[in-house]
Amino acid sequence: MAFKKSAIPFSGTAEQEKRLKAVIAEHKNDPGALMPILQKAQDIYGYLPIEVQQMIADEMDIPMEKVYGVVTFYAQFSINPKGKYKISVCLGTACYVKGSGDIYDKLQEKLGIKGGEITSDGKFSLDACRCIGACGLAPVLTVNEDVYGRLTTDDVDKILAKYAD
Repeated sequence: MAFKKSAIPFSGTAEQEKRLKAVIAEHKNDPGALMPILQKAQDIYGYLPIEVQQMIADEMDIPMEKVYGVVTFYAQFSINPKGKYKISVCLGTACYVKGSGDIYDKLQEKLGIKGGEITSDGKFSLDACRCIGACGLAPVLTVNEDVYGRLTTDDVDKILAKYAD
């Protein structure tokens, strides 16, 4: 089985590894411990790179395939790092019919990345979501906690410019 590695090199610290191993030790013998351990690991690292998944598999004495299978099955887990600015475009029905697909495409073009990826400088990551509950403002995107609504593709450059630091 080929495991997908991120294009961004893994840069975990000894402190992060120590925290992860403490979490694993605390839950190692609990039935169903893999999910809460993965959730804590993602909190510690911000995502679940192959290197972290391998640590979990080794420490829990379970096959890497099982860890990878859980990580790639559940949408809450990310195997790619997130940028300083996390852009999420709603592709739910209300947003999509009002043009969010075009906005998403324009962001991919402007940032030079596909959905689920991060720019090489680590500044932006781009994801799609299904609904953020702001249908009255459709189409909507978020940048971290900032919400932008009633968008057109012409708004993309202005939004990105706000985060050019």
